Order: sequence, then C-alpha cells, then structure tokens
Amino acid sequence: MRSEKHLNPYLGGVLLGLVLIAANFISGRGLGASGALKSVVISVTNTVAPAHAENAKFYKEYNEGHPEGPMSSWLVFQVAGVLVGAFISGALAGRLKLKVEHSPKITSRRRLIFALAGGILFGIGSQFGRGCTSGSALSGMAVLSLGGIITMMAIFGTGYALAYFFRKNWI
Repeated sequence: MRSEKHLNPYLGGVLLGLVLIAANFISGRGLGASGALKSVVISVTNTVAPAHAENAKFYKEYNEGHPEGPMSSWLVFQVAGVLVGAFISGALAGRLKLKVEHSPKITSRRRLIFALAGGILFGIGSQFGRGCTSGSALSGMAVLSLGGIITMMAIFGTGYALAYFFRKNWI
C-alpha cells in the first residue's frame, strides 16, 4: 500500500477560497491561469514575429492595452508561483517521479495524446469563454456571479456527460 502525503481536500478547498478572497481584495480581480499563458504567447510572438504582432488585431490590441509589456502581468507571476510551489510540494512529499500514470488498458502514448488534446481544447475554450476554469468559474462564483455559476455547471456537466465515453482511458 502506498503512503503518499497529500493535503486534506477540505483544507485545500478552504485555502483555495481564502486565496480567491485575498486576490479579489488585494488586486480587485480573481485568479486565472489562461491570462498568464496568453501573456507568454504574446511575448513570444512579439519577439519571434514582431511584424505579425504589429499587424494582427489580437496582438495589436493587447500590446496597446499593456504598454509595460505582456510579461509584467501579475498573472504571469501567479502561475510561476504555482509551478514553483507545486514542484516544492512534490519534492517535500517525495512525489517527484518521471512517469505517466494511466489505466492498464491504454498505453502511455495514448494517455499523453489525450492529455495534450484535452489541454489544447481547454485552452481554446478558455479563450472563447474569456477565461479558464479558475478565472471564469472559481473567481466568478467567489463573487456570486451568475456567469461563474453557469460556467462551473457547464464544466462539470460536460465532464459528467462525456465521462462515460472516455472512462476507459483512466479506469
């Protein structure tokens, strides 16, 4: 039997709620990871293809609205902190391993392909929805936004509805 250290999920939920409250109180807005990824993509595009960034409406509008540069967004530092914190947590708990966890019914390759496809679809969806799960749903629900509640219901409802078709990938 494995004896891995994990944070109590109820304590984790309370701590997440406190972080959301603190973010709203300190910055006047909630949390969100997709904004950080957007900043990184725009920064890379500005560096690699500056002519494209100057002419494409999406990049041009973002750059004009952020004269200090895309990487100065506090969301970039938030996500960097999440990554560093997760790494430290995994190291302290002895969970840092280079392996792919999956059902014995599928291969590691299939698991990685599904994870990549899911991540890409979720990233595209976050741009259509004007924010990721943490930004739209959690932060929206934290301020009792009807849109946040609907977003959370749509995320979990869709997950529940599609789980039957994809369950063999993890069970």
